Amino acid sequence: MNLSLTQHGHTESSCLRYLLLPFLLFLFSAAQAQQATIAGKVLEGENKPMGYANVLLLQAADSSLVKGTLSDDTGAFLFEGVAVGRYKVVASMVGYGKSKGMEAVVAAADESIKLQPILLSQASTALKEVVIEGQKPLIEQHLDKTVMNVENSIVLAGSTALEVLEKAPGVVVDQNDNISMRGRQGVIVMIDGKQVPMSGAELANMLRGMSANSVEKIELITNPSAKYDAAGNSGIIDIRLKRDKSLGTNGTISSSFGQGRYLKSNQGLQLNHRAKKFNVFGSYNYVYRKDYNELDIYRRFLEGGAFIGAYDQQNVFGFEANNHSARIGADYIVSPRTMVGVVANGFHFNIDRTTANRSDVINAQNVRESSFVTDALVNHGRRNQGINLNLKHTLDSLGREITADVDYIAYQNTDVQDFTTNYYNLSGEQIQDPYLLYGTLDGDLTIKSAKVDYKQPLRAIGGTMEAGLKSSLVKADNDLEFFDRSNGGNVPDMDKSNHFIYEENINAAYLNANKKWEKASVQLGLRLENTIANGLQLTDGQEFDRNYTQLFPSAFLGYTLSKKHDLGVSLSRRINRPSYNQLNPFKNFLDPSTYSAGNPFLKPELSYSFELTHTFDQRIVTKLSYSHTTDVMLQVLSPAEEGEKLVVQTFRNLAELDYYGLTMTVPFSIGNWFNSVNNGTFYYGLYKGFLAETELRNGIPTFNLNSNNTIKLPNDWSAELVGTYRSKEVYGFLDVDPIWFVSAGVQKQFWDKKASVKLNVTDAFYTNKVRGYTELARYTENFYQRRDTQVATVSFNYRFGQAQSAPSRRRTGGAEEEKNRAGGN
Repeated sequence: MNLSLTQHGHTESSCLRYLLLPFLLFLFSAAQAQQATIAGKVLEGENKPMGYANVLLLQAADSSLVKGTLSDDTGAFLFEGVAVGRYKVVASMVGYGKSKGMEAVVAAADESIKLQPILLSQASTALKEVVIEGQKPLIEQHLDKTVMNVENSIVLAGSTALEVLEKAPGVVVDQNDNISMRGRQGVIVMIDGKQVPMSGAELANMLRGMSANSVEKIELITNPSAKYDAAGNSGIIDIRLKRDKSLGTNGTISSSFGQGRYLKSNQGLQLNHRAKKFNVFGSYNYVYRKDYNELDIYRRFLEGGAFIGAYDQQNVFGFEANNHSARIGADYIVSPRTMVGVVANGFHFNIDRTTANRSDVINAQNVRESSFVTDALVNHGRRNQGINLNLKHTLDSLGREITADVDYIAYQNTDVQDFTTNYYNLSGEQIQDPYLLYGTLDGDLTIKSAKVDYKQPLRAIGGTMEAGLKSSLVKADNDLEFFDRSNGGNVPDMDKSNHFIYEENINAAYLNANKKWEKASVQLGLRLENTIANGLQLTDGQEFDRNYTQLFPSAFLGYTLSKKHDLGVSLSRRINRPSYNQLNPFKNFLDPSTYSAGNPFLKPELSYSFELTHTFDQRIVTKLSYSHTTDVMLQVLSPAEEGEKLVVQTFRNLAELDYYGLTMTVPFSIGNWFNSVNNGTFYYGLYKGFLAETELRNGIPTFNLNSNNTIKLPNDWSAELVGTYRSKEVYGFLDVDPIWFVSAGVQKQFWDKKASVKLNVTDAFYTNKVRGYTELARYTENFYQRRDTQVATVSFNYRFGQAQSAPSRRRTGGAEEEKNRAGGN
């Protein structure tokens, strides 16, 4: 079968014209009027040039910052495009005293001023350490995003990144490991601005292998600008790892041990050495998790509305995971205007899973007649290697700059699956020979990505323009083989085996422009993305091709009503492409009654989103949201066409979803010892369409509440209490019952606050248990899920080395949207 989809009638030549448009804009806007310059030199001691000193141009009246730069190897610096006025120039360097301000008066627009040399002397007294007493709250609400400061949390110490996400305001991880934000799926997950190449269970397993001790903060971005990839209908979750912020040599050691029903352990080491021109950094983390998942399911099958049978199932899944991850990189300041960097990272994730599934078979008279028991041993091996080369070049002191990234990422998957199913009558006697199924999966995925971004101030209008190009090439090759060993042989099972190859090329260009006035600000953006994709099943020759080009506009308007009130309005169009795992047509055996499979003809979903934000007193934030999504991708459990009482789990497209939301953040404090941040999300999502022989029109008003409370105690003690409540929720055909859970912890700091010990208990009352219900025309299901969520953890953290603050170098790359969709390679 050959399927060709072409949207909007764009050819590759027309795409190239769009992609060249930003470069033409670069050339057009590069011509600037001649303006005044201020030049000088920074010297150390007696006429010894000091390179890479920080030089600031300040307004003489109030010392407000106008521009900043670094001196070059000869100590020289230059400020260009300086307006008429009175200024003060100061220079500084860590370990040296700050210079006295040198005045400069610009009387004419084309004047060139040469200052006397600025002298810096070595400081007579070096600071041992600068301790900042202020601590960021666990939750911060900004105009355009919500920030969760994981680094300072007590109750999150020793957790995994997935467990952190489960406690983030408005974020839900369901029983199938799908992540939703504010009641909407289609979330893009990033790590340091680079999208994670996985979805569903694959993404969840990777996040289970990531220690929260390595996470600095999590940013929840609900309406991104055109600079971001257009993917992610419900927004972006960006996990920011801990970074170097100090000069000299420094590092952090972290260790934690937790005990629920089973043991959990996280160990980490982070090192950094920063000099004037060179910075090298590295980290290593090891995570061990033993976990369980108990899932009870009652499945009813219908024909013409009449009951024809059921399965009453009890599943116990055991997990034992070992994850090693490492990261190493370096930055080099080639000149005051040019920095280059390289980052290499990798992880080796291994999870051993055991499954014990007991299914009672119930006949049409609602009487139990037999049972079958499936035991499985499954090993998942995941390896990833990636390298990023990046460049940042400042063209001049006007603020024009170019950044570029090249990424190469490779993933390897190896799965070994061994299933044994026995069949019994009511007396417990075996009624047929066991069914023995053995399977292997070998998968390879490569992602090659390159992007360039350009930023230029538009001085004529007092604004800024950003533009960029990006291209990515993806190839996934997955070979799944199953063998029936029931009769003592090794017979290939061609119904379950498959070999699938997927190739994709996405080319994108964007243009952003913004301007600020005294009370108002505006940003307009347009992104163009062209997608060329091909999928081929080697087993049966089935093939599909897609080639489409789309535009994604975005806009933001902000206005300050008064000192207490700010308003913001944002609009955007976004796309959520199927992950590579969702497209992969493999049949993954779970038990004789259930299998999961990808859908190679799954279409991307498209959304238009609107958000109105009000901020009161820079603290209380209220957001009103609306979005309309078409071709909604839903995970559906339904009867399979090829078997009796056989259930298939796959993604399908539903006609549309209308979403209405209200989010409020209300912080308050008592003195300087108690702080509370409270978040409420109220929404209504209406799903409409026809799937699995069922007309769907499903939606209920829903609210989620999250309260984070910190208490400062004497003698460097502190405590934290976090509570979460979620009312009944709806995701397409699935209804999930209300749920609540509480976590608490205490912390003691010592050794001049360089070290800390934290003790916490998550899900203290063991209430984080999920119940839900699915109803279709021919199938209904009730489920009840419990996991190892009630865990007591003790953790230790120690910071060593110097603590002289310095600006952090970015660590992000260009392999973005395509990486989030690479799950299940």
